[in-house]
Amino acid sequence: MSEVHPLFHQPIADHSFSADRSLLAVSRDTKVELYKRSGSGFTLQDELAGHDKTVTSVDIAPNTKKIVTCSQDRNALVWEPSPTGWKPTLVLLRINRAATHVRWSPDETKFAVGSGARVIAVCYFEGENDWWVSKHIKKPLRSTVFSLAWHPNSVLLAAGSADAHARVFSSFIKGVDQRPEPTAWGERIPFNTVCGEYINSSGGWVHSVAFSPSGNALAFVAHDSSVTVVYPSAPEQPPHAVLSVTTQMLPFVTLCWTREDQLVAAGHDCHPVVFEGSMEGWRLAYSVDDPRKSASSGASHESSALNMFRQMDLKGKSSADDTNLKTIHQNSITILRPYEGRPGNITKFSSSGVDGRIVIFPVKG
Repeated sequence: MSEVHPLFHQPIADHSFSADRSLLAVSRDTKVELYKRSGSGFTLQDELAGHDKTVTSVDIAPNTKKIVTCSQDRNALVWEPSPTGWKPTLVLLRINRAATHVRWSPDETKFAVGSGARVIAVCYFEGENDWWVSKHIKKPLRSTVFSLAWHPNSVLLAAGSADAHARVFSSFIKGVDQRPEPTAWGERIPFNTVCGEYINSSGGWVHSVAFSPSGNALAFVAHDSSVTVVYPSAPEQPPHAVLSVTTQMLPFVTLCWTREDQLVAAGHDCHPVVFEGSMEGWRLAYSVDDPRKSASSGASHESSALNMFRQMDLKGKSSADDTNLKTIHQNSITILRPYEGRPGNITKFSSSGVDGRIVIFPVKG
């Protein structure tokens, strides 16, 4: 069964759980609210108020428990737990447009911030001045960066942007990173090296990107309601396969991998959809919380014109439930996150939506 947590009646742009799932960070307008697990629900414990415009993204580091937030005010803040509460540390982003997306690297020494300034700020800590500084990935970005995803090696970084491209960059910073093992994406990879560049055939915005658990495949969703999975072959060589699944649904805006052969996407259709496949091909497997299956047998079968007009005469509307969706989320889903399990075997995932709800869905075996 799905767990439903209606937190408030405002959009949730992003959410993040701590590693033990006892703490939930949720963006709400210009603040980030921290909820503590209590029984089967969540209670508001604290709020982080350091931004003066809408908070667009939040991420909790699993091991250090540091929280990074970014906002339309062009700033990012790193919050650390202290005896007196959460202490913010300044981040020198050096961007002149809104920050759109932020994610910690798996080793938690860096984080990356996407922006409307056509740059990605890769940030690392400088102990001398007690602040976080950034290096910019600029070329060949031509538009707003919507989404970022880290490779398991903490050096490769994928980005999806409004110029209809998904790209894989190197974010190697000398003195911060260990030289990574060679991968199909590249071997010697100085900062800002483009290790892969893939275009959406319809020219649609690329809303979300994600590496598979092994890091050997990249998936992205675009505004043409498609899901694309890329399998690289070798550095500077054409990929083994670029597999695209087109759907008749409304556009997806977020995705996450559950296994090496399974991923979940969601967006404006208000319910998650599971895709399965391999290098041989991908397909839409099934819908989670499918509105067609949960449709009530009452009003949905009122097909006669007489009944419809009678309802309009009595209640001013054509059916009894035309304002409630038949899905758990009552508006677009904004972000999907792995919730329970380990990379490569996720057993539950969480979603947040424009309806102010957090929902935890189980994954079918």
